[in-house]
Amino acid sequence: MVKIKLYIGASNPPLSTSMKTGDWGTEWAIVDEEKCIGCGQCVTFCPEPAVELVEKDEKKVAVVDHDYCKGCWVCYTVCPVNAIEMETKDIYKIEVC
Repeated sequence: MVKIKLYIGASNPPLSTSMKTGDWGTEWAIVDEEKCIGCGQCVTFCPEPAVELVEKDEKKVAVVDHDYCKGCWVCYTVCPVNAIEMETKDIYKIEVC
């Protein structure tokens, strides 16, 4: 804990669960539930508490909590069946006339 305090000035830094993404991220993960095989790779490798496996229609599928998704592309990269796409958040989409 002493090293942490030296670097960031606090001995008990906040957990990731207390730091929602807000509007600063430009993308987030979207799971195609039809493709998802419920392997949990995305849950294992996500650096934030943003992905969990839930039971839907008698199978497990990944669900992304967009409050915590930072858009880092880790889940997209590790998904063995390409069930995850990265989508630009609506607030960053530009309509061209």
